[in-house]
Amino acid sequence: MKFALDEQQRDFAASIDAALGAADVPAAVRAWARGDTAPGRKVWATLTDLGVTALTVPERYDGIEAHPVDLAVAAEALGRWCVPGPLAESIAVAPILLATDERSAALAAGEMIATVALSPAVPRAADADFAGLVLLAEGGSVHDGAAGEAHESVDPARKLFDVTATGVGQQADVARAFEYGALFTAAQLVGAGQAMLDTSVEYAKQRSQFGRIIGSYQAIKHKLADVHIALELARPLVYGAALALADGSPDTARDVSAAKAAASDAALLAARSSLQTHGAIGFTAEHDLSLWLLRVQALHSAWGDPTTHKRRVLEALT
Repeated sequence: MKFALDEQQRDFAASIDAALGAADVPAAVRAWARGDTAPGRKVWATLTDLGVTALTVPERYDGIEAHPVDLAVAAEALGRWCVPGPLAESIAVAPILLATDERSAALAAGEMIATVALSPAVPRAADADFAGLVLLAEGGSVHDGAAGEAHESVDPARKLFDVTATGVGQQADVARAFEYGALFTAAQLVGAGQAMLDTSVEYAKQRSQFGRIIGSYQAIKHKLADVHIALELARPLVYGAALALADGSPDTARDVSAAKAAASDAALLAARSSLQTHGAIGFTAEHDLSLWLLRVQALHSAWGDPTTHKRRVLEALT
């Protein structure tokens, strides 16, 4: 079966790219890491204008109730631009958990940003100090939560917080919410991997060493070609999982896990190869590549690490 995005989906991705390309997202990420979220909030306002924050919200709460493939399209673009904040949690997961809650309208309108801890797979909530709503999901219910102790992440722009439940829980489809979080994160990783590959290809065309452009060396060509292949194999798994999620396929968990594992491995390969291509300069705080390197390290294990997801695939096949 040949799978390709339709024209409307490609235009949606292009509109996100155009808006974020004009937003100086790297500066917002650096400010976010310092505790200044104002530039990041402007980026989130741009996402609201594009309809991204309303994608998963039901129509009855002024959302778009979009197809999961559209969600994956947006997530890949957001990963490509390294947008800060609890993206998967607020855009993909919280609307599933709050399916019958009127507060979903505030999520769609960008008036509220949510974060989620989902026990036991996601024990801590990202950016709970920034979110206006903290949720704790476990079993078959979701509670409003309170942020507790903060924990530093490998990505300084993605702090993690312990969460304790407050108030009375309400019934929620926690299992489906987890699949949405894992799918969204997988798409982000593909986008981040693509951004690092593109940056490395351009750098390899310009950087000279020993009197030659480094992109002319077979070792560099092969390394970056391996990244391209890994991303091209991971991307259809992500969109295939989105289709399974939309159809309610009994193989949804298997497909989402296959996508998350492949995307995690591909993005990590992209990070390693990009750093090797750029050399030490790529990991300096002044170089934008460092932002993607740290983000990939953080998302690599977010919403289930590769080992967990590979185990789920194996269990589904046996």
